[in-house]
Amino acid sequence: MIYGATGYTGRLIAERALDRGQRPVLAGRDPAKLARVATPMGLPYRVFDLRTETAAAAALADVDVVAHCAGPFSATSAPMVAACLASGTHYVDITGEIDVFESAFARHEDAVDAGVVLLPGAGFDVVPTDCLAALVAAALPGATNLDLAFQSGGGISGGTLKSALEGAALGGRARIDGALRAVPMGWRHREVPFPSGHHRVSSLPWGDVSTAYRSTGIPNITTFTRLPGLHRLGPRATVLGRAVLGRPVAQRLGKAVIGSLVGGPGAAQRARSWVEVFAEATDDTGRSVTAALIGPDTYEFTVDAVLRAVGGLLTGGARPGAHTPSTAFGADFVRRLHGVRVVEPGPISG
Repeated sequence: MIYGATGYTGRLIAERALDRGQRPVLAGRDPAKLARVATPMGLPYRVFDLRTETAAAAALADVDVVAHCAGPFSATSAPMVAACLASGTHYVDITGEIDVFESAFARHEDAVDAGVVLLPGAGFDVVPTDCLAALVAAALPGATNLDLAFQSGGGISGGTLKSALEGAALGGRARIDGALRAVPMGWRHREVPFPSGHHRVSSLPWGDVSTAYRSTGIPNITTFTRLPGLHRLGPRATVLGRAVLGRPVAQRLGKAVIGSLVGGPGAAQRARSWVEVFAEATDDTGRSVTAALIGPDTYEFTVDAVLRAVGGLLTGGARPGAHTPSTAFGADFVRRLHGVRVVEPGPISG
């Protein structure tokens, strides 16, 4: 099942599944929108609201795996997870929200008892960064610091922007001495040797401060991106931004504007887009190891990763419990994705 199949990413996943000979059940809250998507594809659809757990569990009773694509996941993930645990359905989503990861991981024992896999972040958030983190951690046992960075070229969907709006209200986050800590946006800057060249990146909150810690156990993790202007933000600007964006009225207005103006990149734009990811692990002696990858557009990346994760769960490829992509399928999972080239971990230096 694809829940949220009328959204930009959900519809892309449904179209690609159909191209691959699969016939998922499409689902969501709005029957008219679902009919407009499902009927031309010749796919069945199911209408239910996650706010009613018993109804959601009943709708999932005959479903082996649900790909949950209806954000913002801060509101929708927990009820879908609860319904999956009640119905015995494996759960996959495309979140990048740190607190959503933490909430899913907190239900690990419940998932084990239910015989269910919980796999949040099965898309671009956070498959490439998580798998690279696992690769460099394996190459440098005892690493104490992990930096992860990415840059991309391409458009963005309304759902992604709405999640980003929520995240901006929370400010920066990093993993410091094993604990999640609030930090200013752009609190760290560095040069990164991406495959296409060296670029300056700035820190921002990304799901890996939760997931990479679970995958690797490395106690200090910072995530970065190349975003013009972010390096100019100081602590004062961060505090002001949180104060403004944290207001409910600002969130409502911002999401309304996004919903009315932003669709998502078309096929031609996705075909021209790309992504690069970099990882560096270091230990207390100063030794370090790096790895990188080059991949397709972030949405194409997400569609392929989700469908491969669903396939892996349908064939029993992961143990019950709450997982990251690399703990579910191994660090090499990212190598199996279409158009991805991994730049192998470099020799240990330092």
